[in-house]
Amino acid sequence: MEFDIGCFEKYRENNRLEVKKAKGGLPVSLWETYSSMSNCHGGTIILGIIEKDDGSFATTGLKDVEKLKKDFWNTINNNRKVSANLLTDTDIESYEVNNDVILVIRVPRAPREFKPVYINDDLFGGTFRRNGEGDYHCTKSEVRAMLRDQTEETSDMKVLEDFDICDLDMETIRAYRNRHSAYRSEHVWESLPDEEYLERIGAAKKAKSDKKLHPTAAGLLMFGEEYRILYEYPEYFLDYREILDPAIRWTDRLQSSSGDWSGNLFDFFFRVYSKIVKDLKVPFKLEGITRIDDTPVHKALREALANCLVNTDFFVARGIVIKKDADRIIMENPGYIRTGREQMLKGGISDPRNKALMKMFNMIGIGERAGSGVPDIYSVWENQGWEKPVVEEQYNPDRTILSLSFTKKEAEKISGKKQAEKTSRKNKQKKQAEKTSSHGKAAKTGENKRLILKFLAAEGSSKAVDIAAHIGLSPARTRVLLTELADAGKVCAEGNGRLRRYGLL
Repeated sequence: MEFDIGCFEKYRENNRLEVKKAKGGLPVSLWETYSSMSNCHGGTIILGIIEKDDGSFATTGLKDVEKLKKDFWNTINNNRKVSANLLTDTDIESYEVNNDVILVIRVPRAPREFKPVYINDDLFGGTFRRNGEGDYHCTKSEVRAMLRDQTEETSDMKVLEDFDICDLDMETIRAYRNRHSAYRSEHVWESLPDEEYLERIGAAKKAKSDKKLHPTAAGLLMFGEEYRILYEYPEYFLDYREILDPAIRWTDRLQSSSGDWSGNLFDFFFRVYSKIVKDLKVPFKLEGITRIDDTPVHKALREALANCLVNTDFFVARGIVIKKDADRIIMENPGYIRTGREQMLKGGISDPRNKALMKMFNMIGIGERAGSGVPDIYSVWENQGWEKPVVEEQYNPDRTILSLSFTKKEAEKISGKKQAEKTSRKNKQKKQAEKTSSHGKAAKTGENKRLILKFLAAEGSSKAVDIAAHIGLSPARTRVLLTELADAGKVCAEGNGRLRRYGLL
């Protein structure tokens, strides 16, 4: 975040801002916060401040700001204390507030080549991230995910020497080649035998050990059968959920583990794409007398689905989940956003987690290499007058979520003034009801408990912070309700501390 001294009175601690007293020198916790902000979205640390009970700030001042700066630079440049210095001179500035001096430290998001940023020369014990409750120790799986993303050669390029070409599903390969031929007729690779063709598209490569052709990880994911993919990726799971009738839990569901289809990415993409576009109420176009069914919305959904698959970290738990209801599609994939959420929305930089998979999708006309995919999706939704898409990034475990609504903006807005008046009346009525009746509070509590149970039924075992974010409560209040539900025998808890998860009994 960009610190503005003119807005000091309005600031409060949050995921991107933390204050520390620092009366006796640099706080020990400063470096944990530096690590956690670097490994997430970046942020601002202010020294010489305390947080009051009401959440506002009060200055405590710093004794010797120049000495503090010197100590800071000496420490951050000591690689036995901090693995990477991401700051420049302009990232640290002192200000005078209420006759006290404070020190503002701007921490940028670390490029993936520098992640994880850790402290005390301890890769697994000294790596931190931010969540709604402050800094937390990263798990070993989170650290390994950041290490995997450091290299330019993505993990899907790996040669799988324990697999043979015959381990790939030939029916899927034929389907892929047919699509490639339709998209690029008379391509120079069209007449190549399968093994040579797979090598050219990046699905196979010769191993250095035996000089024989073996599938790459991308080839296995794209063309393998699910049970074989699990040998390399134990957490691999693809799930499509369709809920068009609220009275029915699933109106349609497709899972990679069902055993009645290949379970690979290629088949999943086209099966799911046909399902998510079949009910689209988007008018077709005419070119002369020819009907053109492939609208910008169809193209945007293909882009979104491909983006979900090629940016998945297949080593991370919970798998890919695509959810469709009457007015919304949600696409979730394991893995944080390599370029960062802000850059992803801005566009212009393409940095897929699985470059070989991206190439294979590109060759059949799917996906966008220029880094403009997500901004284009936003543009299409804007042109349709639909609610703005939402991109969320979650950690522990790493997860990226794209929500695409088909609700018209106008449907939510009567007019600015009328809506404001309506909201004001509702708020007054709500406050009056809560003041005069304990029944209102009980009803609200009951409704929040119902929402929690509904969320757990749909999502399965979840952390309190994820449940809280979904139902719009604070994590603290959500934990109180979860405890009451557990006492009532409706919910069970597993794990301790930040790793605790809740599920239905």
